[in-house]
Amino acid sequence: MRPLAHMHSRLRSVLFRLETERPFDEVRRHQSQPMTDGQRPVGVWMACAFTLSATVILIAGGLDRPLDARYAVPLVLGIVVLSRIELALASGFAVPTQLLFVAMPFLLPPASVPLLVGVALVLGRAIDVALGRIHAQRILLGLCDGWFSVGPALVFVAAGVHGVHAGDWPWWILALASQLSLDAAMSCTHEWLRAGRWPRLHVREFGVVWMVDTALAPIGLLCAAVAADTPVALLTVLPLAGIIGLLAQERRYRLEQAVELSSAYQGVSLLLGEVIEDDDHYTGEHSRGVVALSVEIAQELGMSERDQRLVEFGALLHDVGKLRVPNEIINKPGPLDDAEWAIMRRHTIDGEAMLAPVGGMMHEVGRIVRGSHEDWDGTGYPDGLAGEQIPLAARIVSCADAYSAMTTDRSYRKALGHDNAVAELRRCAGTQFDPRVVEAAIVVVGRTAAPPPEALVLARAAVAAAAA
Repeated sequence: MRPLAHMHSRLRSVLFRLETERPFDEVRRHQSQPMTDGQRPVGVWMACAFTLSATVILIAGGLDRPLDARYAVPLVLGIVVLSRIELALASGFAVPTQLLFVAMPFLLPPASVPLLVGVALVLGRAIDVALGRIHAQRILLGLCDGWFSVGPALVFVAAGVHGVHAGDWPWWILALASQLSLDAAMSCTHEWLRAGRWPRLHVREFGVVWMVDTALAPIGLLCAAVAADTPVALLTVLPLAGIIGLLAQERRYRLEQAVELSSAYQGVSLLLGEVIEDDDHYTGEHSRGVVALSVEIAQELGMSERDQRLVEFGALLHDVGKLRVPNEIINKPGPLDDAEWAIMRRHTIDGEAMLAPVGGMMHEVGRIVRGSHEDWDGTGYPDGLAGEQIPLAARIVSCADAYSAMTTDRSYRKALGHDNAVAELRRCAGTQFDPRVVEAAIVVVGRTAAPPPEALVLARAAVAAAAA
């Protein structure tokens, strides 16, 4: 039951919660821009490799039957239309091309399918260029997206599958598996060459895309069976495509609203951060250092985009309650007495109280602010929370806060230095700090600007040479 509940939670986080604003906004902004110097050679290489592979399959496999225009034309045009229906997901977009793509190797010579798919995807992107949605250079990426068609074509050609026959079901399953695996492999290769992003991270994001393609595949198979004698039956997928298109449009609208709301939250956070810095220069500088370190620790721990954003806001505002603490206490050159400590320790409660009226995400950020001085063993303040009771984001901010404080000059002492600060983090792991967070923090602060792996350098050089 636990694995099912976990999977249900993951699917809800991907499909229904507004956690995709950042990747959605990045894709939306970048699509209208030309490809960068790093993207261009990789895109050219991947497009050329696909075109060469599709051509080789056509020549080697040959046409086992004439290319019937009654099927070829509507299938290609249908893929053009379906490729432009983009359903935003946590990892990018899913498109319902599976509705017609599955029917293609049944109704057309399988060896011709990859080239036809490539043509359809390029035409779909050409329409987006004409409408001003993407930059003209990105037409090329239509060929890069066509790799999913290569695996099924190879399976059908090798097995000699012709028409829809129930006895061929093992080949159908193999074709679907080859489609999903080759699509993921080539997408991972593209990301690795373009941005040095490790494949295991990209594969993890492919789960929902696989789910969508697998769910739509039976409909495509049914369409192929019905259309084998009646080409007009290909039109039966249009109502479902229309519904998916409406859902995609609504989701895009909701995400655009979420982007605006997220920008408003960030604006509020930055404004409060500036107020903190104006009120006390050390606190402002310290907060910026804590933000950078906290976000890197969150990334090291593999937190989601939304949770990383909460960590970012929590780190930026973790000291906002100090606006209610007298400056003579904050800047006191010596240790605080008991009465002063009592006032100082209220700043997390005050911080939560200041953020709560904003509502929305700031309510969650307020909980992080309140928990940023809780200790792993339950001896912290203000609530004496322990272990997993403390929000993970607050545990991260607490650790980053301590390291930043130890490596920064204070009014009553000099900075301890990196090695001493790391030793103190290790000493306090399991008492003041979450041991897992400490290990991630040590990895982050010890990370240097090392050159990329030699294999990645060579691969990128090969791609650049091939594209030149």
